[in-house]
Amino acid sequence: MAKVVVGLSGGVDSSVAAHLLQEQGHEVIGLFMKNWHDDSVTISDECPWLEDSNDAMLVADKLGIPFQTVDLSEQYKERIVNYMFDEYARGRTPNPDVLCNREIKFDVFMDIAIDLGADYVATGHYCQKKTSTTPDGATTHHLIAGADPGKDQSYFLCQVSQEQLARTLFPIGHLQKSQVREIAAKQNLITAGKKDSQGLCFIGKVRLPDFLQQQLKPKPGKIIEIPSEISAAKGSDVPDEDEVITLSRKRTYKETEGILKGQHPGAHYFTRGQRRGLNVGGTPQPLFVIETDVQTNTIYVGQGKDHAGLYRRGLFINKDEIHWIRPDLQLKNGDSMRVEGRIRYRQQLEKAVLHQRPEGLYMIFDQPQSAISAGQFAAWYSDGECLGSGVIA
Repeated sequence: MAKVVVGLSGGVDSSVAAHLLQEQGHEVIGLFMKNWHDDSVTISDECPWLEDSNDAMLVADKLGIPFQTVDLSEQYKERIVNYMFDEYARGRTPNPDVLCNREIKFDVFMDIAIDLGADYVATGHYCQKKTSTTPDGATTHHLIAGADPGKDQSYFLCQVSQEQLARTLFPIGHLQKSQVREIAAKQNLITAGKKDSQGLCFIGKVRLPDFLQQQLKPKPGKIIEIPSEISAAKGSDVPDEDEVITLSRKRTYKETEGILKGQHPGAHYFTRGQRRGLNVGGTPQPLFVIETDVQTNTIYVGQGKDHAGLYRRGLFINKDEIHWIRPDLQLKNGDSMRVEGRIRYRQQLEKAVLHQRPEGLYMIFDQPQSAISAGQFAAWYSDGECLGSGVIA
């Protein structure tokens, strides 16, 4: 059997992952990642990592496996937190959870595990891995969606590589969340009834707006309401001979096209599709952010979740931001591929077509999608397998 290092987070999923590996006869080591302790940023009086670390240690003790804590806070700050602040300052919407997996769990953490002599790293993600071999002996690892459709986390792993998948195990990917909790309860693990973390991947229980305001200073600006009919017309306001490009182009607005509705604390605090935090009332339907402009520090809003400004059918990924988990399926210039895509966690997979061009990759959905935002990751699938992803331009 193999030597496996499990990333024990102090939650129920990684706890059960460690138990199942031990049951299978593997030599299991538990490692807790300490990701944040910057006292210069006042977040809250709580210290979630301390509580989580203690729970992880108690689980390891219960299972009788070696346990240690590794401090990765410096790498987190450098690779994720700084990147995140920079993206928001530019008016983009990064996904820290995808970055966390790409930059930390499957890079820095994996290197530490291998240095400890591990054959594999295991996590508590709800996804599955399959491996196939061609007749000529070439091995391919497949990232498959988790069996629990309500907990599938393959989107969060859409930036992993073949090399990383080769050294990774997902012990609970074939289970439902309810089954995982049942196993934890039967084993009397302290995490059996613990709620899932809802905070940022590296901080814990803090809300994102609260955290952003620690680093990105307020900058009051205008909130402009745009009528839906103007947004609908702008779907083709700069027509292009190439429909793929036209469908992927984001709309731009001018203050003179709308009505001044109020003031916001800073365009960099908001993202497309956001409803909370505008503090503007008196409209028949709730206001949603349909676009932000950090250059003019203006937020454009529209009434109702069906506002035309929230929707478009296409997105674009620059050529240097395209990542194929399955490099054997990589498209050549001029090629297209029918896939299913998603632009956020827990979004239903939507039918789409990929178009590879010299400048990058276009994803055109069959149906318009809400709140496609620059900085987010678009991932594409086929038959439940995540094939690749990229950062939306």
